Amino acid sequence: MSRKESRERVFKLIFEYVFTREIDDDLLADYLSEIGDEGEKEYASRVYFGVAQNFDYLWDKIEKATTGYSSKRIYKVDMALMMLALYEIEFEKDIPTKVSINEVINLSKIYSTEKSASFINGVLAKVI
Repeated sequence: MSRKESRERVFKLIFEYVFTREIDDDLLADYLSEIGDEGEKEYASRVYFGVAQNFDYLWDKIEKATTGYSSKRIYKVDMALMMLALYEIEFEKDIPTKVSINEVINLSKIYSTEKSASFINGVLAKVI
């Protein structure tokens, strides 16, 4: 499984976490069992737990970048994608910033609205 596919699975886990604010060990185990590469399993676990542990910090950074727009109004898909990108940018130093942003923009084109890609790109640009 590629990093792109692993990132997509992590996004789905983060999306669920945005709603529940609870780690779903069973779902994580299911997702990890589908990933053959040990390095990708480590990446997926590290990012999922990392976003959960830094959730308030990431949320705050996004909220500050969306002045005049309540973070509670942001689509949950977009919030999960931005959290994934911000976590990678700040904590996964081996992943280039441009790659993190490009990958979540591509995921937004699949899972979110027509305007989400530009919204996410604008928010991430403000944060960076």
